[in-house]
Amino acid sequence: MTYRPKSDFLDVMVTRGYLQDCTDLAGLDERLRAGVVPAYIGYDATAQSLHVGHLLNIMMLRWLQKTGHRPITLMGGGTTKVGDPSFRDDERPLLSPEQIAANVATIRGVFEKYLDYSGAPAGALMLDNAEWLDGLNYLTFLRDIGRHFSVNRMLSFESVKSRLDRDQSLSFLEFNYMILQAYDFLELYRRHGCLLQMGGSDQWGNIVNGIDLTRRVEGAEVFGLTSPLLTTSDGRKMGKSAAGAAWLNAEALSPYDFWQFWRNTTDADVGRFLKLYTELPVAECDRLGALGGAEINAAKIVLANEVTTLCHGAGAARAAEATARAVFEQGGAGEALEAVTLPGEALGAGLSVTHFLVTAGIVQSGKEAKRLVAERGLRFNNELVLDPNALVTPETIGRELKVSVGKKRHCLVRIGSRAAA
Repeated sequence: MTYRPKSDFLDVMVTRGYLQDCTDLAGLDERLRAGVVPAYIGYDATAQSLHVGHLLNIMMLRWLQKTGHRPITLMGGGTTKVGDPSFRDDERPLLSPEQIAANVATIRGVFEKYLDYSGAPAGALMLDNAEWLDGLNYLTFLRDIGRHFSVNRMLSFESVKSRLDRDQSLSFLEFNYMILQAYDFLELYRRHGCLLQMGGSDQWGNIVNGIDLTRRVEGAEVFGLTSPLLTTSDGRKMGKSAAGAAWLNAEALSPYDFWQFWRNTTDADVGRFLKLYTELPVAECDRLGALGGAEINAAKIVLANEVTTLCHGAGAARAAEATARAVFEQGGAGEALEAVTLPGEALGAGLSVTHFLVTAGIVQSGKEAKRLVAERGLRFNNELVLDPNALVTPETIGRELKVSVGKKRHCLVRIGSRAAA
């Protein structure tokens, strides 16, 4: 990149690796230096929690506020009813209004850990696009807004084109999503003076639509900025772990497992992730990322502690590290270890190791359980399990049973009501 930003926010975006594209980098830079810029990112409520894949953009909003500007977190209570088709192979399942409202309620809490929603000049705003989308009159919307959109241009966007090139159906419902997202930008400009939309690079077409619509309707100059879609150095999509999505809500993923997700970062990703997901100085991120051999493990612990502190608090980070040390170095259990509770009747007089693992949700199938035992990857209370047909009884478990799957995944299985962790 030849242009060197002068504003604090864009300097952070470039230096730490957040910036993929910007519609007018020099123009946005000048506007950021002139005063407070309100900027938004939208989040559809398709699940009860956001995951690590969303965290990069949440950090962008945090840096926006730290450099003196106003972040807007836009909940997609309206657009979730349609579903974003961007780079998907099929249509999202439609959720009921009750499901969407419940998801919005649980997602909101994550942002309060990263952003200040006080009434200060740069105080963050939490909004829901259902406020203006739910009451739209269809004919009026088509006449006043729809006339500004070219179907030819919409078909040319990569998010749509890639779907059609694969001969995969794109419903009229989904096709309307980009119009609704563009309308969000227009409404946020009208209501809150919003000048910038940010998002992942897969949102580029939607963002450009919103900029164009706002210019056509209001004659206003607004901007778009995207971040790269991250994959890990071994090719995995960011936000996914071996056990599934790495959720941000503690109810969906325990702080200990969240900590472990970051502790298990591959060596090649440590420096990059420190820049993107922590607030450590860039020079320190580079120093830690350049460590080799066993020293890189200390850098991974720093990464896990810093990210977990932001998401779950310093106490949760300390507890997770202490538990990890107890599990890995001392062979113990640790207070923060994931707990799985089985009702007494589920165990009955006893289950085979294979059925026990499936019943407890530790593995997905009996075949997976047998392979785990055959590969000498299963331990009960630190003892190697060699027989997949051995009986697990209430007496075997006692108060609780520590189950270790491989070297990195551990949990406690308890019988009866779940004890406080």
